[in-house]
Amino acid sequence: MSKPSEASGVPDAGQGKRGPDGYLGYLLRQAANVYRYRVEAALRDVALTQPQFAALTMLDAYPEHASADLARLALLTPQTMSTIVGNLEKAGLIVRKPHAVHGRKQHIAVTEAGRAVLSEAKARVYALEGDLVAGCSPGEQAVLRRWLVGVARGDTGPR
Repeated sequence: MSKPSEASGVPDAGQGKRGPDGYLGYLLRQAANVYRYRVEAALRDVALTQPQFAALTMLDAYPEHASADLARLALLTPQTMSTIVGNLEKAGLIVRKPHAVHGRKQHIAVTEAGRAVLSEAKARVYALEGDLVAGCSPGEQAVLRRWLVGVARGDTGPR
């Protein structure tokens, strides 16, 4: 991510409407983009992208789901998830198994190799998350998490 030049007149992150007086939705998007770039950099040498990490993480937490379910869990489109599943399968990080009842539906499972890669990736990503909340008390972290969940669910925020 490149910084804007001073000559362009575009404020840096944290300045003007990109700072504390900015629009909340924009600030969330700005923070999410910076976080994603940091995650991508942290995962580069374990050969995972942030969406692949999200897919493996959700599949590990909620095992044996089909691709469409996994897309919903990882907040990705079914088309994107189809590509991700194919790439993870080629890398030997997941396997597809036929569903016991539904012939066309396939369950996806993380392989041992996938778990090893995921373990290393989680350590890196969780270290980044630790950096994000380094100045927050456990209580403040809990409020932040509740607020983010509320935003995701469409609630008005913590109560």
